[in-house]
Order: sequence, then structure tokens, then C-alpha cells
Amino acid sequence: MPANRIKLEPALERRYAKQATKRKERKIVCKILIVTEGTKTEPNYFRKFRKFNSGTIVYDVDVKGLGSNTIDVVDKAIMLKNNGEYDSVWAVFDRDSFPPNKFNDAIIKAESNGIDCAWSNEAFELWYLYHFVNRVTAMSRTDYQRSISDAVNKSPLYNEKKKYKYEKNSPNNYDIMNKFGFVDKAIKYAEAKSLEYNDKRYASHNPCTKVYKLVKLLLGRDQIFNNFIQTKIEQ
Repeated sequence: MPANRIKLEPALERRYAKQATKRKERKIVCKILIVTEGTKTEPNYFRKFRKFNSGTIVYDVDVKGLGSNTIDVVDKAIMLKNNGEYDSVWAVFDRDSFPPNKFNDAIIKAESNGIDCAWSNEAFELWYLYHFVNRVTAMSRTDYQRSISDAVNKSPLYNEKKKYKYEKNSPNNYDIMNKFGFVDKAIKYAEAKSLEYNDKRYASHNPCTKVYKLVKLLLGRDQIFNNFIQTKIEQ
């Protein structure tokens, strides 16, 4: 033992060692707000990420389903962001039959106010479908129920006796997509298709979904965001 080292009592040495371990294992908690257009489909999905633990970062996810139109979702997200309570604020909405100029304006307004948009054209269900197949052509939102049902039933992982039928507001959709499909595949397909568009005529980007960006963040795979959180903690 070095001559200048003070020998501690065993109990005190154990306490200091425990404190050092806790410092090394300290979790960074960041608060994410997700404001959604729907009150069931999107909230049921994103609430599965509450208190998601990704290594050193714990995501405290707050989901608010408005049951309102696209502009209202963006306005609510902006208002709540200004409270300064959250590290990242997202607006989640669909193109559906919303007028093209209003849809485009909502996205531009959100971005200009520091709100991230996980929008889908035409519907959120495109994100579910990407867990199974690479959809590259436009389809009506009314066709998603059949397409998702078929994709799950054809999945090599689906071995249930009862034939699966997609239910839009089911609280089990997150589990179904991840049990019988692949989120990595969904991220890959959604991102590749999204990168094909390079203008701000968002209403014409069909099919397209930006949900993959939010999911990547919640899974701890958004390194830019992770670095931002780490910098905030170290300040």
C-alpha cells in the first residue's frame, strides 16, 4: 500500500466503493412529450415506451391524445414545449383527408417552433405495415386493415390457430407488431422511402412516415439526441 494512502475502516471503504459504483451507473432521465391526433391508436402504441431504459438514458414518455385536427395538435405541442418541462416534443398526426396546404403548413409551423413531427401519409398504420413488408406505392388508408391482417397472418413467426384481424384501437398492436414483425425492418423501410423525397410538398409524399425517427429516439438510437442530453447533464 502506498505510504500516503489513508487506510479506511472496512465499512467506510465499502460505502465509498458503493457510492462510486452508483456514480458510474447513474441514469440520465430525459422527458419526451408526444402529442397525438388520435386518442387510441397512437397513444396505445407510444405508451409502451414509458420509462424505456436504453443503457444510460431513461426515457420518461408523456403521451397526450387530443382527438383533434392536425393544426390543433401542433399548437398544443408548441404551447406545452414553451413550458420548458420537456427535452423533446413531438407532434404525431396523419395526412388522411386533410387539405394538402393545411397539412404542409402544419409541418412547417411545427418545425419552425422546434417541434419534431412524426407524421404519416396517409395513415399511422403504414408504420405497422413496414414491420412486415416494404410498401413503396400509395394506398388508401381504408386498405391498411386488410394489408396488416394479411401481413401478420403470413409472417413465419405467426403460429396462432385463430386468424389475425387488425383492430385499429387495440392496446395490443405494439406487442403484435414486435412479436410477429420486426421494428428494425420497419425503421429501414420507412427511412429509405422517406429519403426519396427532397421537397416540402409533404402532402404529395405518399407513402411516407416519419414515425421511424421518433422510434429510433425512444430506442436510444438517435445519437445526435443522445449527445444533446449528455451535454445538458454535463453543463
